[in-house]
Amino acid sequence: MPKFHDLSEYAAALAPITGAVHVNVHASAARAVAELAETSGVTPGLLSDLRFTLPLRPLTRPGLATIDRYADAAARERGLQEHLREGTLAEDGDGVLRLTGKGLEFVHRLYEIHAATAERVWAGNDLPGLAGLMGRVLDGAERMPGGALELVSPPYEPEGAAPGLLLFNRLAAVRYHRADAHAAAWRAAGLSAAEIVGLADGPLRAGIEADTNRRAAAPYRTLFAGERETLHDGLLKLV
Repeated sequence: MPKFHDLSEYAAALAPITGAVHVNVHASAARAVAELAETSGVTPGLLSDLRFTLPLRPLTRPGLATIDRYADAAARERGLQEHLREGTLAEDGDGVLRLTGKGLEFVHRLYEIHAATAERVWAGNDLPGLAGLMGRVLDGAERMPGGALELVSPPYEPEGAAPGLLLFNRLAAVRYHRADAHAAAWRAAGLSAAEIVGLADGPLRAGIEADTNRRAAAPYRTLFAGERETLHDGLLKLV
């Protein structure tokens, strides 16, 4: 008997697991990343958050606001200015933000830390298989015009990248599909970003979450039922 009645239920179940798996690597790598920041004199900040997109594509301030739609705008600008002062990001005359050589070097060192961390904390699991399944999900995820996913995908994947690193960054990118689905759901309910953040539990929030799960379910159609269970169970082992 299938574990999930429909794809919406599957998407709802997978969301907290993907979040926990992603956070697990960040938490396990935190000490090494802090040491790297100290020895290099570079603030991780956006370089860490957007490590999988900045090496491939420039971003604008409005784009950053879309990616980080619930954050404080003033705090985001302060962080951006810090990167500009440190020389890891540069701003073109037209306001486009690009990763510098110094920034790319830091990202590559972050990737080394994350690859080693994933190999250590996820040892004994089928990382190539899970990375492959998540890659198919990401390929099947619709890029909503004006959404975050189209700004952060496909993720940056250096040649020869370890499967644990591929899985880590593909999970990070796929989570923006759900973020876009959530934004579409609360907008359809007539709410703003500030209003959804402060919305209490109740019928309205429950309806928005149900709509989010429905919208977020679509990419999982790219997998067969057995593959979806493999992905769910495999990720659960990584938490």
